[in-house]
Amino acid sequence: MTSDLAVPGDASPGESGPGDRLVVVVVAYGSVDALASCLGALGGGYPVVVVDNGSSVGARRVAEGFGASYDDPGVNLGFAAAVNRAIGGLDLAGTDVLLLNPDAVVEPEVVEVLRRELVEQPRVAAVAPSQRAPGSTVADRVLWPFPSPWGLWLEAVGLGRLRTGRRSGFVVGSVLLLRGRALVDVGGFDERFFLYDEETDWQRRAVSRGWEVAFCASAEALHQGGGTDHDTRRRDLRFHAGTERYLRKWYGAVGWEVGRAAVVAGATFRSVVLRGDARRAALRRAGTYLAGPDRLARRRGAVPRAVPHVPVVSRGQA
Repeated sequence: MTSDLAVPGDASPGESGPGDRLVVVVVAYGSVDALASCLGALGGGYPVVVVDNGSSVGARRVAEGFGASYDDPGVNLGFAAAVNRAIGGLDLAGTDVLLLNPDAVVEPEVVEVLRRELVEQPRVAAVAPSQRAPGSTVADRVLWPFPSPWGLWLEAVGLGRLRTGRRSGFVVGSVLLLRGRALVDVGGFDERFFLYDEETDWQRRAVSRGWEVAFCASAEALHQGGGTDHDTRRRDLRFHAGTERYLRKWYGAVGWEVGRAAVVAGATFRSVVLRGDARRAALRRAGTYLAGPDRLARRRGAVPRAVPHVPVVSRGQA
């Protein structure tokens, strides 16, 4: 494991209460209408920081219209670096952070339920609500097992159901409340992750330091998956590049090769037994992993070169 697991902190599980203050961080990209719905649902009850990776005049108008602080870095930083930029000036010893995708909608009542989870469970570093797509009555999966090479092999042979993630897993980052004192202890997000797996990595680091992750089924948010990027090919490349970077970080080159072999084997088998669009999708996935998703994503401009960086965040920076 890498040295950033040992980020020095001044908080530890069991010793840290929730912050007295909550700041909402939205990394904006894509639909301005979605951003307006996102900010409008909060009802102006919390300070909001919008980091606009899309450098959109419309996003600026929406953010400022709802009283949010607006920050345009002038370039698409990716999610991890944008979050780090937003929290870099906060006094995290007394401030918890709600990460909110611009295509997500969460009511203040739900936010308060999540905050109570931090009060009642002092070892919890991150908590997420139940989520579903607008207009759907079916809940999306929020709690997942941490990725691993052997987990990919279980999925390849059709036994993925054995990995429930209930004992050791992560919750998706589209609506995610982070305890400020856990951020002080664990550090910021690893900026080698451009989009996808950054919240997985942070929660893995938190768990390794004795924190816990929680899923709050009694709270519900709406989330339109993929609403910030309608280019499905580019989104898929970013997703799989994130998987490669995660496996390389946590399991090394050998672990990555074991995991890659599992994906190629599973996708190849599905390409034989399936037909139509499903077969073509399986062939694309096999080809992506044979070529190396990170290399392919960088070549096509979907992600920048991986530069590992985990900023130390501390109390009293404001």
